[in-house]
Amino acid sequence: MCNITVRTLFIESQAIIMEKIEIINYIKSPSSKVYQALTSEEGLGTIWTSKLKVKPVIGYIYEFNFNEDPHTKMLITGLHENQWISWECLASNIEWVGTTVSFNLKENNGTTAVLLKHCNWREITDYYRWCNYNWSMFLYRLKDYCENKVEMAGKTALKM
Repeated sequence: MCNITVRTLFIESQAIIMEKIEIINYIKSPSSKVYQALTSEEGLGTIWTSKLKVKPVIGYIYEFNFNEDPHTKMLITGLHENQWISWECLASNIEWVGTTVSFNLKENNGTTAVLLKHCNWREITDYYRWCNYNWSMFLYRLKDYCENKVEMAGKTALKM
């Protein structure tokens, strides 16, 4: 979970500021349904890619197959039911390896605010910008799924 505004690492007396993506979306659905979508094969298979291995257990390594090598592998580093989920990227595009992704859920009157943070980027690149756009699309599909149970039939998997 990225719970500070800027993460600073000191390497050989130089401060390195790590970049992050931060996006919020509001879903007219209880946090329990959003949490279920973000931790289940059905949910992630509908909004991200149908080729996946997931189990909501800390220490489990989620695997997402976007028909590219290497497959994206995310270590589950935190789960707090209906409140937050955190992953650490172990394998994927080189720019993702070592980054963290978290989903903070906050429900108010039947609407859940989903704050997605993708932290520890080494620099802002075109790939970073493209992923920022695709994370927005991910949250849009999550909203559709939770509010309308929209299936992914005929849609292309979001590839980042």
